[in-house]
Amino acid sequence: MSQSINPSRRVLLGGAVLSATSLGLLAGAPALAVSEKKMTANVGNDVEILNIALGLEHEAIAAYQIGAESGLLAAATMAVAILFQTHHKEHRDALVATIGQLGGTPVGERSRAHYEEVLDARSIRNEADVLALAKRLELGAANAYLGVIPSFEDAELARVAARLAADETMHWTALAHATGEALPRDALTFGS
Repeated sequence: MSQSINPSRRVLLGGAVLSATSLGLLAGAPALAVSEKKMTANVGNDVEILNIALGLEHEAIAAYQIGAESGLLAAATMAVAILFQTHHKEHRDALVATIGQLGGTPVGERSRAHYEEVLDARSIRNEADVLALAKRLELGAANAYLGVIPSFEDAELARVAARLAADETMHWTALAHATGEALPRDALTFGS
């Protein structure tokens, strides 16, 4: 997959779905992954999708690093940013392992300058700007995981995807609270 692609989390919602094997491995639950005998011929497609997700994890890690190094975060906010970045690093590591297990080549991270440009780091002026960026990225992640749930016939794999979406939603909720944003007034806010 070309590294010149600038994917967005919406790509994961636009018809591309992770295979049961890929999501089971991604979720850190290889026991839930479908056996190789049940894998479809779409492994190459799964690797492409996983590489898009990996690219997005690289972007999230970079966003939290930019925020952490900005000097704009209060100590309590910094602790949360580091925790969430750690979660994204764990996602990255799981994606790299899964792509390798599927015989693919994991996409590498881009340069710091690239992420600063893509994330419009120059516009970050205060802690609220850092939190708004992180909140936007976390909402995209929650929606991406929710978008793959209907693709599973195996209820256990759907449950794993739901747990991942719940984690991303928790990140978004914590960030929304930190920015003083009110809870969504309407039901069915996520996954739309």
